[in-house]
Amino acid sequence: MDYVSALLPPVVMAIFFTVVIVTIVKSQGGPNKSKEDAAVDAAFARAEAARTEGSPKPGKA
Repeated sequence: MDYVSALLPPVVMAIFFTVVIVTIVKSQGGPNKSKEDAAVDAAFARAEAARTEGSPKPGKA
């Protein structure tokens, strides 16, 4: 019976990992891809604006 308790956690983790990977692969693309891409682009634009806003301008002391 010790072998069952020794093998159960790795088997459960392998099943969980497989389900997570399948879910990630299935959620890529599809009808929401453009919406997700737009959200990421907007976040990058906000981060870039905040970074350039806070940095000192060349030639200014």
